[in-house]
Amino acid sequence: MDHQYDIIVIGSGPGGYVSAIRAAQLGKKVALVEKYAGLGGTCTNVGCIPAKALLDSSEHFHQAKTEFTVHGIETGDLKLNFNQFIARKKEVIAQNNAGLNFLMRKNKITLYQGHGSFKDSHTLNVGTEKGDQLTLKATDFIIATGSKPASLAGIAIDKKRIITSTEAMDLPALPKSMIIIGGGVIGIELASMFARLGTQITIIEYADSILPTMDRELGKTLQKSLSKLNIVFKLNHRVQQVVNQGDSVSVSFLDEKQQLRTETAAYCLMAVGRKPYTAGLNLEKAGINTDQAGRIIVNDQLQTNQPNIYAVGDVIAGPMLAHKAEEDGKYVAERICGEAGHLDYSLIPGVVYTWPEVASVGKTEEQLKSEGKQYNVGKFPFLASGRARASRDLDGFAKVLVDPTYGEILGVHIIGARAADLIAHATLGIRHEITAAAMNEMVYPHPTFSEVLKEAYLLATGQPSINY
Repeated sequence: MDHQYDIIVIGSGPGGYVSAIRAAQLGKKVALVEKYAGLGGTCTNVGCIPAKALLDSSEHFHQAKTEFTVHGIETGDLKLNFNQFIARKKEVIAQNNAGLNFLMRKNKITLYQGHGSFKDSHTLNVGTEKGDQLTLKATDFIIATGSKPASLAGIAIDKKRIITSTEAMDLPALPKSMIIIGGGVIGIELASMFARLGTQITIIEYADSILPTMDRELGKTLQKSLSKLNIVFKLNHRVQQVVNQGDSVSVSFLDEKQQLRTETAAYCLMAVGRKPYTAGLNLEKAGINTDQAGRIIVNDQLQTNQPNIYAVGDVIAGPMLAHKAEEDGKYVAERICGEAGHLDYSLIPGVVYTWPEVASVGKTEEQLKSEGKQYNVGKFPFLASGRARASRDLDGFAKVLVDPTYGEILGVHIIGARAADLIAHATLGIRHEITAAAMNEMVYPHPTFSEVLKEAYLLATGQPSINY
């Protein structure tokens, strides 16, 4: 069998499978090496996709429990079948795995299941579960091995009571209580999911706001909304110790007054971010350099210090987002194939899939203030949207930050219904330097949630809203 390829991609997550498919479309002979049985990496199997499946299911349950009677729908004795709740998530994963396998066959990409490790900069060894050792060679390599959950110093994740998002989405039964360490995207999404089902959630966050990297108004508004689910927020708290007590877990932390406190719960979910996963790749044998955080160092073309080896997604610097990895993968495949490609990290939106959803692209107010840059604000509440009133999705707002001289859109921040979908509209505006006035002049269908953006653009130009 011929084991010589133009490109070998290591890792089948969003960065890996997109780069493999794009390179194959451009005529390259491509192999994809994946350690696990299912394609799709963290995103498809234990991250983005299953999390959204569970979030949607939990929102349906919550709506049935709290909102249906307002609409004249009587459900009677409402119950949660937790086994089916988890089973549906697994069905979604299987469907996505099957879809990716189809795409590999369609694009004539050779798939190897096993752990890849470099022998040198042109040779990769692949160890299979059967103990076989294959040797593959390629002109170019793309490393797309993603990331793993991180923890705090001195706190070991045992995957039993001290868990990560991976275990949290596959628990055997609905927990009565959970302490979540970290108020970022992962912690907040899983907090909202479990809280909707009835789990008592406590979030411990070191910063003074949830979603601390996003526009501060978003975090404050979301915290107010999620408090309706009886989620307890402990901000400005520093975790000191987490101990598995058998049938529960205890968490010790310093509060905002530096007093040591301890609380117990059924589980402790560590949601303090993720770290690059390069274990076992033998990067040193390929001569590849990494930084102190373990990330692979690349140039602006995503090349490592070995010109024929590229890296994409979570293993390099930048936001650890599936859509960022996809853009990395497409860009690298096109560069290798002699095309120009396009990559702009400033245009990568961030999304939190709670309800209301949160989405952001461009500069935050805090960033603009720190840069000393002048800006106008246009802010419009969902409460004033006819579409939002019809669906009772009244929490949140759309906020547009605009350059006062030229009308350039500097940033857009949305919390509200379908914010995850609306942000693409704003990203397009920033990408093509469409002014706020021109964005307002577009014809928006009525009634839709998108009209909150239309009104925000109008207000940012200094004109009064016609709907509020």
